Amino acid sequence: MPEAGYYCSKKTDDICEDVCGEVIHLFLSLVSDLIVLLVCFLFGFQQTSRAALSMSRLRCALRGFDLKAFLLLFMGVPILIFIIYLHGQKITYFLRPIWESPPKPFRTIPHYYHPNISMEHLCRLHGWGMRDTPRRVFDAVLFSNELDMLEIRWHELSPYVSEFVLLESNSTFTGLWKPLVFAGNRSRFKFVESRLTYGTIGGRFVTGENPFVEESYQRVALDRLIRIAGVEDDDLLIMSDVDEIPSGHTIDLLRWCDEIPEKLHLQLRNYLYSFEFYLDDKSWRASVHRYQAGKTRYAHFRQTDDLFADSGWHCSFCFRHISQFIFKMKAYSHVDRVRFAYYLNPSRIQDVICRGADLFDMLPEEYTFQEIIAKLGPIPSSYSAVHLPSYILQNVDRHRYLLPGNCKRESG
Repeated sequence: MPEAGYYCSKKTDDICEDVCGEVIHLFLSLVSDLIVLLVCFLFGFQQTSRAALSMSRLRCALRGFDLKAFLLLFMGVPILIFIIYLHGQKITYFLRPIWESPPKPFRTIPHYYHPNISMEHLCRLHGWGMRDTPRRVFDAVLFSNELDMLEIRWHELSPYVSEFVLLESNSTFTGLWKPLVFAGNRSRFKFVESRLTYGTIGGRFVTGENPFVEESYQRVALDRLIRIAGVEDDDLLIMSDVDEIPSGHTIDLLRWCDEIPEKLHLQLRNYLYSFEFYLDDKSWRASVHRYQAGKTRYAHFRQTDDLFADSGWHCSFCFRHISQFIFKMKAYSHVDRVRFAYYLNPSRIQDVICRGADLFDMLPEEYTFQEIIAKLGPIPSSYSAVHLPSYILQNVDRHRYLLPGNCKRESG
């Protein structure tokens, strides 16, 4: 007759009677029993009674236990955690439409251009008047190590820019030391020397700081350098990174036309690695301002709703050498995207470039599932070299790596 409060649903031997209701004790002893069984098996010890006891306890423990649930708990959960560790960033970006709404759409201004149309007629097509003399133009950039992009940019803009302003630091945005690359290659840019205001700034080298703090610090310093360069009210000021290149005819139009907006973002054609991999036309951070003392501040974020259509090119990670890719991946503000050391492997980087895939193994940064799915996978190759900065085609032997069909990069 079982004791009060104790019930065993079926007849068992004495061993099961002793343990059937003691679940916690059973599982605590189960591990040691399994070790005994393993030792007996491996070394042939003659401890039959202890082994039999252990097997009986094991059978009792597993009685009514769901094996699938056991496998899910002890195998499935760790595997799931490992998958999240490897691909958590992808999961976050894919679910972005759920937790983040798209920004307010821009008010896109149509852009009219043809080389055989007079400037007066072009201004009138845009609803603007025509000036008697063109505005002065100041082109201001922060510089890291993009020598080829800077050369292409300045040749594209040289006929229209009154003063080039360049600030260089001995620190990356992530606080790494770097040489003053422009200073060491200044002779390469003699064609703008008479119109160049060049400045340097020492890095702060704060360990563990958010990279955007250092970036903001350098942009404030560039703002001061622009004033030193002599900018005045109603001059045009171009605010964009080195690889965000406005087309020359766009700047020429804006300097000659009257009544243009005080602030105007530029819609640039977005390329990755070279002009072979055209991504989209969603690059908008570049901007042009009619300068106002005490009001205009150098920035790289959204400052107006006006967007001037098809105004140039943004060629991101368009480097000649693999080492430059590695440097930028460790140096720019989104260094958190380098989640694993093998991302910086040169052979992997070369493979990613030629496939038009993502260096950081990320999903597209979009706000709708439709756009994310449409952009999944590598960027398809484009074989068009039409409507590119003229300096590239004029010096094709030097810049062939930027043209379609030339994805191999130099190892140095």
